[in-house]
Amino acid sequence: MLLLGGLALAAALYYRPVHAYLRAQEALAQRSAEVRKLGAEKQALERRLGVGASGATLVRRARRLGLVKPGERLFIVKGIAGWRRARQAVTHAR
Repeated sequence: MLLLGGLALAAALYYRPVHAYLRAQEALAQRSAEVRKLGAEKQALERRLGVGASGATLVRRARRLGLVKPGERLFIVKGIAGWRRARQAVTHAR
């Protein structure tokens, strides 16, 4: 009976540390999966950056954002859609 009581006491004392250890292992597995996923995403972004990092591509993207080189003037042209419609009407009328 004393041996059985001792085993029950030991099991009761070890329950929380073992349970905490198992929870930590589960959290570690989740974090490891997240790190692998983020690593794959980083590699994909680096490949994408390498593909689109040519000088002409960067200049074209900067122009779309409205950026200009030092010493250049920025001209904003409005009404392009209306001009295109008028041009198409004239072209189709011929």
